Amino acid sequence: MSHRPSSGLAAVSTALLAMSRHLEVRDALKTIVVSARELLGAEYAALGVPDDHGGFAQFVVDGVSEEQWRAIGPLPRQHGILAAMLGGAGAERLADVRKDPRFGGWPAAHPEMADFLGLPIRDGDETIGALYLANKRCPKPEGVCGFTEEDEELLSILAQHAAIALTNARLYERSRELTIVEERSRLAHELHDAVSQKLFSLRLTAQAAARLVDRDPHRAKCELQQVAALAAEAADELRAAVVELRPAALDEDGLAETLRTQVQVLDRAHTAQVTFDSHGVRALPAAQEEALLRVAQEALHNALRHSDAPRVAVSLARRGQGAVLSVTDDGSGFEPDAVRTAGRHLGLVSMRDRASGVGGRLTVQSAPGKGTTVEMEVPGG
Repeated sequence: MSHRPSSGLAAVSTALLAMSRHLEVRDALKTIVVSARELLGAEYAALGVPDDHGGFAQFVVDGVSEEQWRAIGPLPRQHGILAAMLGGAGAERLADVRKDPRFGGWPAAHPEMADFLGLPIRDGDETIGALYLANKRCPKPEGVCGFTEEDEELLSILAQHAAIALTNARLYERSRELTIVEERSRLAHELHDAVSQKLFSLRLTAQAAARLVDRDPHRAKCELQQVAALAAEAADELRAAVVELRPAALDEDGLAETLRTQVQVLDRAHTAQVTFDSHGVRALPAAQEEALLRVAQEALHNALRHSDAPRVAVSLARRGQGAVLSVTDDGSGFEPDAVRTAGRHLGLVSMRDRASGVGGRLTVQSAPGKGTTVEMEVPGG
């Protein structure tokens, strides 16, 4: 292991602990890839998680810059040597991947790779991913793979622990989803039992008032007063339900991690690249955190559905005692005044209401062909 930059049991232990620490799938994948590349002294590393349609649900790389990755283009399909790792049971060590008969080429912006080590990640009989390493950083004779049998054994250990980390992360995310579904179901029952009954009573009382207007105005007035009281009670019930809709993740993880998780989900679900960055944000009053989250969700929805943007960036940074949220896309943009005139608000009114409701400020900068930036600042507490 003389060419391994961080060799020994301590380095392996550090990598395994890092894998087990991350409960979010994307974080776990990234940690696995970085650990494999550093421990085995490779120039490039990747981890692919297959989908059910011949592609990859996720493909995480290390050693490739953000600019290179964007230039390479869409996620690869399951073919050639990538597919071989997903379909095989063991490792593959190649002196030059480009000379393998299964090699199918790569995009023009793809970095050149020669020696190769790949291994499937298995959970029992199921292949849940594959690790790929390329370009061992060591002196090697022409036509000889730099990756050794020792490297293969170490990668096998990492792959076994990667399977555990990945499975645990998936179970954690699934449990969160189930919790959200259960909470929504509970609230739906409460809304039906409370608000629906109030609205039904309100309707009957209003009908009775309408029949009494001509022949008994005094009783009609009393009935209308009852309508007002029932409407106020229904509004109170709705407000209470809305308060309970505060995302559980906000209470558990805080605003930054909740945003990070949602951005990761959107990044996987859309062709646009969606990123998140956070700097020094402290805990904020609950109402401000919820307002920031809702504005971020609305701005992200607009960017991903209407702007045709290839990139959307979300940032959250500390500003004084408070924080500032920014959602920026490089899409088609729009003329804010024209949108208001046409009666299409793209949620702008709702976002401004949320900002002002917690003492914050919302600004929107956009122009046709220039993208859009939605920024919300809150004062903190």
